[in-house]
Amino acid sequence: MTINSELEADILRLHHVEHWGPHTIARQLNVHHSVVDRVLSQAGLPKIERSARASMIDPYLPFIVATLEQYPRLTAARLFHMVRERGYRGSESHFRARIAGLRPRAQPEAYLRLKTLPGEQAQVDWGHFGHVQVGQARRPLMAFVIVLSWSRKVFLRFYLNALGDTFAAGHVEAFSRWDGSPRVLLYDNLKSAVIERHGSAVRFNPALLALASHYHFEPRPVAIARGNEKGRVERAIRYIRSSFFAAREWTDLADLNAQADAWCEGIAADRPCPEEPRISVREAFEQERPRLLSLPPNPWPSEQRVEVRVPKTPYVRFDLNDYSVPHIHVQQTLSLLASTTQVRILVGDTELARHERCWSRGEQIENAEHVAALVAEKRAATEHRGMNRLHHAAPSASTLLEQAGLRGTSLRTLVRELMRLLDEYGATEVETGCREAIERGVPHSNAVRQCLERRREARGLAPPMTIALPENSPARDIVVRTGSLADYDHINPVPDTDDTEEPDDEPT
Repeated sequence: MTINSELEADILRLHHVEHWGPHTIARQLNVHHSVVDRVLSQAGLPKIERSARASMIDPYLPFIVATLEQYPRLTAARLFHMVRERGYRGSESHFRARIAGLRPRAQPEAYLRLKTLPGEQAQVDWGHFGHVQVGQARRPLMAFVIVLSWSRKVFLRFYLNALGDTFAAGHVEAFSRWDGSPRVLLYDNLKSAVIERHGSAVRFNPALLALASHYHFEPRPVAIARGNEKGRVERAIRYIRSSFFAAREWTDLADLNAQADAWCEGIAADRPCPEEPRISVREAFEQERPRLLSLPPNPWPSEQRVEVRVPKTPYVRFDLNDYSVPHIHVQQTLSLLASTTQVRILVGDTELARHERCWSRGEQIENAEHVAALVAEKRAATEHRGMNRLHHAAPSASTLLEQAGLRGTSLRTLVRELMRLLDEYGATEVETGCREAIERGVPHSNAVRQCLERRREARGLAPPMTIALPENSPARDIVVRTGSLADYDHINPVPDTDDTEEPDDEPT
């Protein structure tokens, strides 16, 4: 508790002039007695010792002290149960309060401030920045951070995983941005760098060794639980959290990485260089750039490579999604190369398919040519493709097809008619028409068409044109209106009685 000079003067006056005791002063001035003791001690007066009362824990103190000396990290909960077994009957809260002052304290460790030469060293680490929802998948947002130890130049790139291939891709992009690589790279003991370690014996990840051999740098892991040995990258990640990521708005990963590049080349580069405070990080990096190792003529291929098996359907599964391939390669094993932006599928050295990478899950990424070739070979697939398209565009169409099938309706004809309506009116209108046909109990394409035409006429829209016409054709401006059927009612008049049954809307 911090007190002002007036209260301190009152305490000294009451003690020296009125000869009040510390507890009397504390009670009258409404302060804690420890505050009075501190003021009197700072004035050179000896602290008044108070008689210590006996405690239930006193007989067990020798055992507690000896146990803590042997096992200094033993938890208070375990030590409490050990003392209880020996007869202690006090409360656990009082026990914890007493042994808190008995536990041996570790001697604070002092650290040396290490200096590095320009171009000599960089430090690498991952930073976790929560999760993002991409379609149906929840992906971790990982930041690959590499910092040059002398100039403190920061390279920042965000990814949606922290796999070894992504780890290598971060190195390749950083070295390309800097137009060089440092001689030594410091790593934590993460699996992308160190597979196994026993003391000073380290078994590196073979992929990292191959990357280091390509760029001629030395990978060097820090000691276990010694994050201070790579404090520059640890501080850089904290700096990124506070200066860049906090309250930042972004639309997708490409937008976030574009903003990260601008921040690295702007705010982060304009801050003072810790090694040379008179210059900025930007100026220090320009001095360090010539000291970096030159890059090899060909960059390291950082794409993820996996072997995939094509089942009976012409799709390969990768990272929770299906990608199409030519149907002639079913029941074969192919090679898949995946980067952060695209997926390539090869047989040997020949590329069979190239797709934009999807980070959602359960998606079906298709090449129209692959599907068209299969449909042309198997015409029976048209019906199934139509059903699949209807299911995604108008989910109620599946119920309509089920009810039509129970009535013996030709599903192939019904699918063809619904597909034509889908092309003419769109998914939203067909969904509405299917729902109305189901509610009326008329699972037929004519019932759906009647609903769509009635809705179109109510909005005053022209009939849909399904024939491709030239842009300058006058036929585009012709409006064809559906005639009214009311004139035909006199042919078969219906008596207006309550006993008359409702006509069956089902077409014959």
